Amino acid sequence: MAYAHTNTKGVTYYLHKKDVQLRGGKLQTIYYFAKDERPADAIDAVPADRQVDENPRNGFLYLKKKK
Repeated sequence: MAYAHTNTKGVTYYLHKKDVQLRGGKLQTIYYFAKDERPADAIDAVPADRQVDENPRNGFLYLKKKK
């Protein structure tokens, strides 16, 4: 089951992870939130070096590195 987080507007989002290849050939991991759970990309927990934050204007969730 994917990690779920509810924003201040009451909407629940699920955390996903995907490895993408950049133009230069480098692989990069991206994390994103979606309203639906996508089993192929869903992850169970927030990575240890990241924390969930929310854009106060629109309620969108994102991960940022811990300080």
